[in-house]
Amino acid sequence: MPYCTGCGSEVADAAKFCARCGTPMNAAGAQPLQAYAPVSAEPLDYTIQGDNLQVARLRLKPGQEVFAEAGKMLYKTPAVNWETRMSGDTLGQKLWGAVKRKLMGESLFWTYFRANAAGEVGFAGCYPGRIQPFELKHGQSVMVQRDSFICAQSSTTVNIAFVKKLGAGFFGGEGFILEKVTGPGTAFIHAGGDFIEFNLAPGEALQIDTGCIVAFDEGVEYDIQFVGGIKTAIFGGEGLFLATLRGPGRVIVQSMTLEKLRRELAPSSRGGDERGPLESLGGFFSSED
Repeated sequence: MPYCTGCGSEVADAAKFCARCGTPMNAAGAQPLQAYAPVSAEPLDYTIQGDNLQVARLRLKPGQEVFAEAGKMLYKTPAVNWETRMSGDTLGQKLWGAVKRKLMGESLFWTYFRANAAGEVGFAGCYPGRIQPFELKHGQSVMVQRDSFICAQSSTTVNIAFVKKLGAGFFGGEGFILEKVTGPGTAFIHAGGDFIEFNLAPGEALQIDTGCIVAFDEGVEYDIQFVGGIKTAIFGGEGLFLATLRGPGRVIVQSMTLEKLRRELAPSSRGGDERGPLESLGGFFSSED
């Protein structure tokens, strides 16, 4: 069956126009004006440009396709077609996918970008920070903070991941919900400030301010634990609870969270990273993004 060059939908052999987007077929009606090639599985050619306001420049080969969070595209060349749609084959899958994306802090729809000829498309985050690429093998997964996804090859999947432990849900700034990105393919996320990367050995632990976690390998154990005395936690401004990540695996930490940025820009900001006594009590009173 032929495919539409405008949106990639299947088109009936005798159709003169695409039923979805209205792109005209050729005179015979049996084939589209240009064959819409299957999605290319070739490695993605990209560069990340800039410092604190980075841009991911993706150079797509004919047939390559990526999908992105709505509003993250900066530019594209005319050879790259785009379409906004829900993922899933059935109506139920589409609706459940939309619900999961809202829980992850993402938009209801993905925007798909597909190249009929060689082209380029650029993406960026919406506040100062850095872009982190993940080149994932088949079945390899990485856990990332909610609302951090930018774009990925169509061969990857982005799903919701619930933190299973009750303490992690109530007291962690990340709450119950993280995003799970699974390969094969290349995916890009964005977070604030600069990044620090750790490669934890088996059994090695790292305690982190819950809102500062950018990403970690699926094999890393994640929990929220009580740390220090109540006096130190309340008046020290660091909170009662920290995220404890235990290896083996890779962990990425950010130096600036969106919540800290909001506090610094607020008219009543008291300066620094200090939290008030109620804010220090964890997820019951405040939550880091």
